[in-house]
Amino acid sequence: MKIDSFVLAIMATVGLAYFLPEPAHLLPLEEIASIGVSLVFLFYGIKLSPEKLRSGLKNWKLHVVIQTFTFLVFPLVVLAIKPIFDHQNDDLLWLGLFFLAALPSTVSSSVVMVSIAKGNIPAAIFNASISGLIGIFITPLWMSLFAVTGNADVSEIYIKLLTEILIPIVLGFILQKWLANFVQKHSARFSTFDKSVILIIIYKSFVHSFESNVFFQIKPIDLFLISVWVLELFLLIYGLIMLTASWLKFNREDRITALFCGTKKSLVHGTVFSKVIFGNSASIGIILLPLMLFHAFQILIISAIASRKN
Repeated sequence: MKIDSFVLAIMATVGLAYFLPEPAHLLPLEEIASIGVSLVFLFYGIKLSPEKLRSGLKNWKLHVVIQTFTFLVFPLVVLAIKPIFDHQNDDLLWLGLFFLAALPSTVSSSVVMVSIAKGNIPAAIFNASISGLIGIFITPLWMSLFAVTGNADVSEIYIKLLTEILIPIVLGFILQKWLANFVQKHSARFSTFDKSVILIIIYKSFVHSFESNVFFQIKPIDLFLISVWVLELFLLIYGLIMLTASWLKFNREDRITALFCGTKKSLVHGTVFSKVIFGNSASIGIILLPLMLFHAFQILIISAIASRKN
């Protein structure tokens, strides 16, 4: 099975941040990242289909299951294991794991995998899209219980989310009439742009973390354990959704959609939210670590499952 090229790009970016940090000091990466984030969500608003969102509202049981697992079950599971990390003095790693759990589902890969496995594609589009909108409000709310850093309180975080994310989405939605076909025609290029913005944020964050010697806190055994926790979290949620879908007697298409959308977490939202919520914290590299591991696991596992269900 091929390793996703974006996973390799993330690994290369982390290595570049360690061996070549100078561009982070020479270029205005903070401003570039802020503009890039706004453009990512502007294009996201342009791609939101009102017709598909309206048609998706009919299958309410499926939507409730997916959004409940995304924004409630995921965080509660990670909350339940917090005492283990308190005992090991790994609060920062747990915070990264909780940040991962509080994030919305990813849009593009969820829909692509559901399509490959012949699931309910309109429902996947609806849930992945609405998840991103809900996450703008729910993710900072969850994180405010444990961490508000970057010298910002919750109101300042929501103001930044409003100006950098929500307003561009609304503007993109307004511009759909004129730009939807253009964005759809060049979707591959816009996807490359999205990934480039993520890589810039990751590079900037890891340069700061490396220069602050934050990663000296992590032992190899800690990295191994967080990988195990991330993998077990994915498998647990997958199993719980499978049981729930069976109990509710979902058909095959809806069951596939529930499994693929309810277990995914968005690296796009994670990286841009971390920039807003945690500011320029030196620890942001560690906080993003569980999310990047989860991203790699979810792509590899769901790709394999989708191919078998096809």
